Amino acid sequence: MKTRILITGLAFVSAISFGQKKELKKAEKAIKSNEYSEALTYLTEAEPLIGAANDEIKAQFYAARGEALLGSGSTDFAKLKGAAEAFGQALSLNPAIEAQIAAPLQNVRAGLVNSARTDYTSQKYLVASDKLYTCYMIDKNELEYLYFAGLYAHEGKDYDKALSYYQILLDAGYTGESKEFVATNKANGEVEAFENEKLRDFAVKSGEYIKPEVKVLDSRKTDILGNMARIYLEKDETPKAIEILEAARAESPDDVDLMRLEADISNRIGDYDKYDKIMNKIIATDPSNPAIYTNLGVANAELGKKEKAIGYYEKALEIDPNYEAALINISVVKLSYEDAIRETMNNLGTSRADNAKFDTLKKELNEVYRNALPYLEKAYRISPSNVGVVQTLSNIYSQLGEDAKFKEMKAKLDALKAQE
Repeated sequence: MKTRILITGLAFVSAISFGQKKELKKAEKAIKSNEYSEALTYLTEAEPLIGAANDEIKAQFYAARGEALLGSGSTDFAKLKGAAEAFGQALSLNPAIEAQIAAPLQNVRAGLVNSARTDYTSQKYLVASDKLYTCYMIDKNELEYLYFAGLYAHEGKDYDKALSYYQILLDAGYTGESKEFVATNKANGEVEAFENEKLRDFAVKSGEYIKPEVKVLDSRKTDILGNMARIYLEKDETPKAIEILEAARAESPDDVDLMRLEADISNRIGDYDKYDKIMNKIIATDPSNPAIYTNLGVANAELGKKEKAIGYYEKALEIDPNYEAALINISVVKLSYEDAIRETMNNLGTSRADNAKFDTLKKELNEVYRNALPYLEKAYRISPSNVGVVQTLSNIYSQLGEDAKFKEMKAKLDALKAQE
């Protein structure tokens, strides 16, 4: 009796094995014929039987599923993600299958990376982050994907996800330091990077490129720590931000962005002496650089220190009167005084006293516009296609009743928008 049961069991296992292989072969044949939906149907039929298969057959099953999903939706994130997960399972079950799936696996990565770039350009930061995290999950040695997944999650304000990615990078000892193989394109004079040294050398030998060089990319550890400190500030966890920032400053004591962040924290906690010392130290790093003063202006504007911001912008313009960023930013701060005046005007009644007050405020408002106008007009002369500048000038001329200039800017604005 026992012998009969054993024989029956073996026959059953043999039938399962036959069924697995039969459906798997059908799926693989359909994939070769580019019949991906049909392949997925066969794989779905085989799936209930796959649990009893050995690792080699399971790996083939998941490899086939990955190829079928990739073929049926090379731009569909859900299918690309499913393909990536299937290939990952295949590799974990049988590492020897790597050579077989190398090409489709590379296509999955390329599809995810390219669509992530498109999403990032469209400001779909969290979708882009998920796609790059999927790339990382295919091969956890590829920490570069996780780094950018963290950056995109940060920009998308998913702070907890960004922090978790950054922490994984730190725990793995990731620095991002690497060599970049570059050469100069003879046709346009631009320096271009190549995937590896051999490709770069081949391009040089072809005669189309010259000046082969190796660039060492800086460590990203400081950026990671700085970003983590910024996130903790956003989460109002200032002590944690200070702790992380100290580690970042130890890594890169002369990093100006980190100095600005430290100054921001000092201002938040009311340590104004330290704030001023750091600001002076930032200036000392490059006192003749208008960008330094412009960035300090931005930092102070964000902290609500309008007059200090204006002072820094004016210093930048002393160094370079045509520094466009300073011209635009100083006008933005000067125009920001408009809000309080308008609010007061809107809250006035209709009495004689209120009407007189309204006329006084109207004059103050026009003075705000006139104070900002020279900077915007100069910015326009430097960059006449800047839509934001043209739009603001159009609004100001309208408010000041300068009809001819308003019509000129309105026509310019319409022409610029028609080109978009």
